[in-house]
Amino acid sequence: MKYFSLNHNAPDVSFQEAVVRGLAPDKGLYFPKEINKLPDSFFNDIESLDNVSIAYEAIKQFVGDEIPETDLKAILTDVLNFDFPVVEIDDNIASLELYHGPTMAFKDVGARFMARCLGYFNKQNNTKQDVTVLVATSGDTGGAVASGFLGVDGVEVVILYPSGKVSDIQERQLTTLGQNITAFEVEGVFDDCQDMVKRAFLDEDFKGKRSLTSANSINIARWLPQMFYYFFAYKVLKHKNEKLVFSVPSGNYGNICAGMMAQKLGLPIEHFITGTNANAVVPEYLETGNYTTKSSVQTISNAMDVGAPSNFIRIEELHHHSFEKLKANLSGYSYSDSETLDAINHLKEKYNYVADPHGAIGYMALKDYLNKKIAQGVFLETAHPIKFLPVMPKAIADEMSIPPQIEAILHLEKKRILISNYEQLKQQLLN
Repeated sequence: MKYFSLNHNAPDVSFQEAVVRGLAPDKGLYFPKEINKLPDSFFNDIESLDNVSIAYEAIKQFVGDEIPETDLKAILTDVLNFDFPVVEIDDNIASLELYHGPTMAFKDVGARFMARCLGYFNKQNNTKQDVTVLVATSGDTGGAVASGFLGVDGVEVVILYPSGKVSDIQERQLTTLGQNITAFEVEGVFDDCQDMVKRAFLDEDFKGKRSLTSANSINIARWLPQMFYYFFAYKVLKHKNEKLVFSVPSGNYGNICAGMMAQKLGLPIEHFITGTNANAVVPEYLETGNYTTKSSVQTISNAMDVGAPSNFIRIEELHHHSFEKLKANLSGYSYSDSETLDAINHLKEKYNYVADPHGAIGYMALKDYLNKKIAQGVFLETAHPIKFLPVMPKAIADEMSIPPQIEAILHLEKKRILISNYEQLKQQLLN
């Protein structure tokens, strides 16, 4: 498999080179040159397959022969060693829980897959070059990357996060592990962190001194594995024989974009819904036809506090840059913090289900869409509610117990470096 830059001004590269580079030299995101539909027999027999077999069939064309089948299946077995339950909420509404991994966030799968791919390539390369994974986080990415890459030989991880804009648990997950993990607390918002990462990739001063790559969803090895979730949910719900729609809480748009890739592979998804907070760039685009990035606004659903979503260019590519095709496949809704809290309370009171702020937004968007359409709806519950204790309704928060994954880090010391601009980051990395 070859990958090309969506800015169309860089050479095509292999899977390995796309993973190691992260971002193309022309600042473009990498995208596969070919997308081949899976055979009908795969979908006909999907109920008889385990998750590793499903994931292997979905990802193998994108990896090609660069990781042999036995090794790729071993990576997937290691990555997918936890559950992805589909929980029925109402007759035509279910929650797909993606928070049962080590850091209790959906990003565990992509981060672990990428870490193990890099580890594999390092072992195969006799002239191994150390790689620095540079990543920006608005919440859960940092913890998932820190956990996924912890102790990986030849990989150093540098995480940037906005000061005061991630929860205490999220901050602990990325600042307490030590070893090959370094955290930078940035005076600014997530978009400032993301801009620093992109700037570093293009800085010629790092050549020969640091080999940089990204573990944000701009990296294909972080982005593509997220399509597994949609196949797993289809396997569980296939027997209903109803049109399937997914409502995805969206920030950088990597997760919903991966779902659209699964759809491109032939997974019978009828429609996608993006639910977001006050950072409503994409819902506004779907309504007006004008795509305008903005400075991000802080909300209680902090992982979606993104004003310039990186992966939207991939979504456009999947729809051949046709506004009409995209609008036919994607609906968008945005909600205030007060509406989000109302939804959390409603889910608890009516269904005895506890959702985090992001899942609550996914639920609201799905409900609004299903007011006009008849379908089986699934909203993605992307992180455990315990990670958002300070913003959860008090009565619900008081009833929640702390899972062992979280308990293990609560008493560890936070270690981070405070910076306010790119030059400070650059000097730290060069030194």
